[in-house]
Amino acid sequence: MTEDRPLMVSVRELSFSYRQDSSAVVEGLSFGAPAGAVTALTGPSGSGKSTLLYLLALMIRPTGGEVIWDGQPTGRLPDATRSQMRAARMGFVFQDSLLDPSRTVLANVCDSGLFAGMPHSVAVSRAQQLLARFGVQHRADHRPGEISGGQAQRVALCRALLTDPKVIFADEPTGNLDDDSAQVVWQALADHADCGGTVVLATHDHGLAARSDVEVRLIGDGGVEVRSANGHQ
Repeated sequence: MTEDRPLMVSVRELSFSYRQDSSAVVEGLSFGAPAGAVTALTGPSGSGKSTLLYLLALMIRPTGGEVIWDGQPTGRLPDATRSQMRAARMGFVFQDSLLDPSRTVLANVCDSGLFAGMPHSVAVSRAQQLLARFGVQHRADHRPGEISGGQAQRVALCRALLTDPKVIFADEPTGNLDDDSAQVVWQALADHADCGGTVVLATHDHGLAARSDVEVRLIGDGGVEVRSANGHQ
């Protein structure tokens, strides 16, 4: 049950505004994303799903409250430490894959490992294994502009998984994909959670949310509704 699993990342009274004179995008949120589970962030367009995802991933700083990683508050950590945490403990999958168009598929996948300090030979070997796992090893020497959108998202998955991160964040990871490619992406995220990792995804796909272990629905004015896999609120 998700209630019994440790929380890898959580928030306490979290708020964020892009400008001091603008209304809060998220306000007073408190919830946790358990290890060994897929947590889906849902809500209407403009409710702050993607912003919340970036806050959890330490890509932007909150204007109030706290993001807590493995029991450690992160608000006062210097930027260099936050960057190291992202490199060593997190993987990212974005809706449009965000691959570097000037570099090969293999180089794109290796980047996350090299940035985290992985030896080049290890990164290449691990990347080749992942590309084979997701059926895109024959595209290793191609540029992103030479592969399909579904293949690009599989490559992005390989990049996210390269360091075997504690947490994978995914922003609308199946939004632009056909059903078969979407299933590949979902299964990879679910497998990562089954192996003890934490997965947090922002999605407007009701089917994806229903398959997740936990759904955190943003309902406005700082409110959230949390549904666990067993249906409890």
